[in-house]
Amino acid sequence: MCLYQFLIAVRSEGAQLTSADGETTSHLMGMFYRTIRLVDNGVKPLYVFDGKPPNLKGGELAKRAERREEAQKALEAAEEAGNAEDVDRFNRRLVKVTTTHAAEAKQLLTLMGIPYITAPCEAEAQCAELVKSGKIYATATEDMDALTFGSNILLRRLTFSEARKMPVQEIHLDKVLAEMELNKDEFIDLCIMLGCDYTGSIKGIGPKRAVELIKTHRCLEKILENIDTKKYSVPEDWNYKEARELFRNPEITKAEEVDFKWGEPDEEGLVKFMCGDKQFAEDRIRNGCKKLMKAKGASTQGRLDSFFKIIPSTTPSKRKADDKKGPAKRGRGAGGSKFRGKPK
Repeated sequence: MCLYQFLIAVRSEGAQLTSADGETTSHLMGMFYRTIRLVDNGVKPLYVFDGKPPNLKGGELAKRAERREEAQKALEAAEEAGNAEDVDRFNRRLVKVTTTHAAEAKQLLTLMGIPYITAPCEAEAQCAELVKSGKIYATATEDMDALTFGSNILLRRLTFSEARKMPVQEIHLDKVLAEMELNKDEFIDLCIMLGCDYTGSIKGIGPKRAVELIKTHRCLEKILENIDTKKYSVPEDWNYKEARELFRNPEITKAEEVDFKWGEPDEEGLVKFMCGDKQFAEDRIRNGCKKLMKAKGASTQGRLDSFFKIIPSTTPSKRKADDKKGPAKRGRGAGGSKFRGKPK
């Protein structure tokens, strides 16, 4: 996800973003500086790379390929018409992370002393396993499947650009389940109804109706027995059971078998890798490396709320009650906390 962000967001700053042979290097620049920023704020990151996609994801991957083909045609039309705005828009849709991008990012992280692992299958599932085991604090991603796979704590917007000034959102799965009055299996069925990468969804059922149905019938089997299939179109040979099983028992490496540690950056190795053919300025790489070493030696990892201002998050109904109590009596809502402002 990070690599896609960098490849899409950084596109036109000259030689700094391409190697001597014209290959894009924005993913390396983004990974280098974002990681330094995280470490500088006391966060100890562990990057998790996707492994092979599960068989059930074939349909979603085919849809993505179809959308890329449509974007390619639209790009050609925009170029012919001389529409620069559309050219840029469709170019972004054609960005793809390759095995080379991933391999270079892994090499960079190794030289920075930052650990990474490659999941046997879906990265979100592996992250959830590590969070549940207590080996890591939270999963930082924009992919809500991390919750469906059982990640106890999800951090959204942690990897947003600092320029966007978006507050980091911390979501606790146990609080979500308690607030919605669902158990984990019911939550998984709800997520499948709302749409996931592994199967189709029932046409005509939106989020509000999906929540009503799961609270009334408690599982997809009962829902299918009770909905009007003429009004709501159920996919033919709907493989929701397979999708449910994938969320319950994904292919992962058990937490006790995962070993990682944070090491010291290799300054000369970084200069050799990032400069030369990659064409990054040596002084910038050395300065970044020194900042990384200083941050690593400054302190151990703390909680996120030591770096960000906490904004209590409440549900609408509770917020009204809290307003009557006054600010001194307000507590944290079911959605956890939000963090706003620049890191200290």
